[in-house]
Amino acid sequence: MIVAVGKPGFIPGDWIKEGAIVIDVGINRLENGKVVGDVVFEDAAKRASYITPVPGGVGPMTVATLIENTLQACVEYHDPQDE
Repeated sequence: MIVAVGKPGFIPGDWIKEGAIVIDVGINRLENGKVVGDVVFEDAAKRASYITPVPGGVGPMTVATLIENTLQACVEYHDPQDE
């Protein structure tokens, strides 16, 4: 399950199928300052075979992909074969 709703705790743990893999893309800051995902992590983790934490789950992959794509765009922009 990939969750990217933008609402903290939108997906309760009992919506998760036993053994499912849950990728929580949501980043939400609560009024108390705590950062949470769109999935109720504590409950979902009991059912899922794997669940990405928030924070620290998909964020590093997002940054790595951004860097990779930026480098590729730079290489293509400065390709001497295009001149």
